[in-house]
Amino acid sequence: MAEVATSAEFDVVVVGAGSAGSALAGRLSEDPSLKVLILEAGGSDDVLEVQIPAALYKLWRTRRDWNYTTEPQPGLGGRRLFWPRGKMLGGSSSFNAMIYIRGAAADYDEWAKLTGDPSWSYEHVLPLFKRMEDNARGADEFHGVGGPLRVEDLRSPHRWSRAVVQAAVAAGYPRNDDFNGARQEGVGFYQVTQKRGRRWSAADAYLKPAIDRPNLTVLTGAQVTRVLVEGGRATGVEYRRGGTLHVARAASEVVLSGGAINSPQLLLLSGIGPAAHLREVGVDVVHDLPGVGLGLQDHPLVPVIWHVRGGKSLFRAESPSGYAQWFGARRGPLTSNLAESGLFTRSREDLAEPDLQFHFLPVKFWRQAEVDPDVDAFTAAAVLVDVHSRGSVRLRSADPTWAPAIDAGYLTDERDLDALVCGIEKAREIAQAAPLASVLADEWSPGGTVQGREPLRTKVRETLESLYHPVSSCRMGTDDLAVVDPTLTVHGLEGLRIADASVMPTLVRGNTNAPTILIAERAADLITGRTVDPALTAHR
Repeated sequence: MAEVATSAEFDVVVVGAGSAGSALAGRLSEDPSLKVLILEAGGSDDVLEVQIPAALYKLWRTRRDWNYTTEPQPGLGGRRLFWPRGKMLGGSSSFNAMIYIRGAAADYDEWAKLTGDPSWSYEHVLPLFKRMEDNARGADEFHGVGGPLRVEDLRSPHRWSRAVVQAAVAAGYPRNDDFNGARQEGVGFYQVTQKRGRRWSAADAYLKPAIDRPNLTVLTGAQVTRVLVEGGRATGVEYRRGGTLHVARAASEVVLSGGAINSPQLLLLSGIGPAAHLREVGVDVVHDLPGVGLGLQDHPLVPVIWHVRGGKSLFRAESPSGYAQWFGARRGPLTSNLAESGLFTRSREDLAEPDLQFHFLPVKFWRQAEVDPDVDAFTAAAVLVDVHSRGSVRLRSADPTWAPAIDAGYLTDERDLDALVCGIEKAREIAQAAPLASVLADEWSPGGTVQGREPLRTKVRETLESLYHPVSSCRMGTDDLAVVDPTLTVHGLEGLRIADASVMPTLVRGNTNAPTILIAERAADLITGRTVDPALTAHR
């Protein structure tokens, strides 16, 4: 038997100090009457690879990464895909591509419809986005200043990124200088969560400014193994730290912010989930909740890669001059987020909203950065953002140290395959337009000789990768398979909420970090009873 040490009682216990958990704990601790504990399984984010934007993939597959791998995917010929998830303060916001995208307004209106709660509509979440933001461009009807999350334009964009924007405009796509403004569709540069050329994670934004508050306790190296439930109410959590099993009691509530993999895993380990599956793996059923772990979605991408006629790609960013620029003025190629420019468009003209997003990288991005780039190259990553396929998260064992079984469900719906084929065709169309055409040489992948729908469908299955945006495994809603209600409270239990990407009813059209922080902002308001400043509600 492991030694058990009981911690002091808290009002709110937050599990996970990633994007959502950092934001939630920071906001909750603004109320001095609330005693808040946040538990993070990983450790510190105080390493140079976190701060230098272009080094983002250097921490993948290290101890600061959960280092997940999917189950073999039938739609991908049995391939398994690597899924990095941050295991440190800031979570995945400490090694993501820092792209600040909210998604389309229609995404939130759909959430409101699916949950039956208008407070999730775009009109109602826009003030929260504005409240959390400190945009370098200043305040307007879509953006805020003075919030914790710094949002800036890239300081030293690569000339090829400028060329691709110009080429897409020449190919007939509208220019869009603000994907988070009046409309999403079009081509332009991404804004990033950086502050003067260094990464600005959720931990930088929310947790570190709050770290000295007497009512906030932050514990790293603390892996939560079980939510404690007594009489239909969550009363605390059990966690392992330094070889000792601890118990932390929550007088008010427990909030899971572990993300789309760890939150459903923890519910299942706690006996909360589909009864038949729990019995199968030897977990006592505490609360039969059929939807836990179902409905998993992710954004799939297909990389289209060209060799270049000349010039230096970002794989040469780690040079003496690159480091000198970054350490000196926080400028130069190391300030890049790699995916500098982007495009939102539709695979079919009859679609009401974009279903494709492109990330254009002035570097070869192949096999999920498992090997460093070997040549100067350019990548157009065609990403499907309106995903029809669904997967699941399941336990392999009742042992909390075992990674769960992740079935991403890629291409289980044929509509996803057809849209990605269209994405390759659109990338090729842009590559042929000036001035990008003068930069690019031969197409390396899928390869210029691969033409026609069927050969391209085969290539999609062979080369599809993840954009690392898992959501919806603890979906919000009111139907029988919903896990939380519109207030983020777990159905059928008291004192237990989930605030992270797992509750999204559907994937947003775009990168998921900003929407995940939004959910934490909303959770903080729900827990404290705070309402949004009316000044942020009206369009200015």
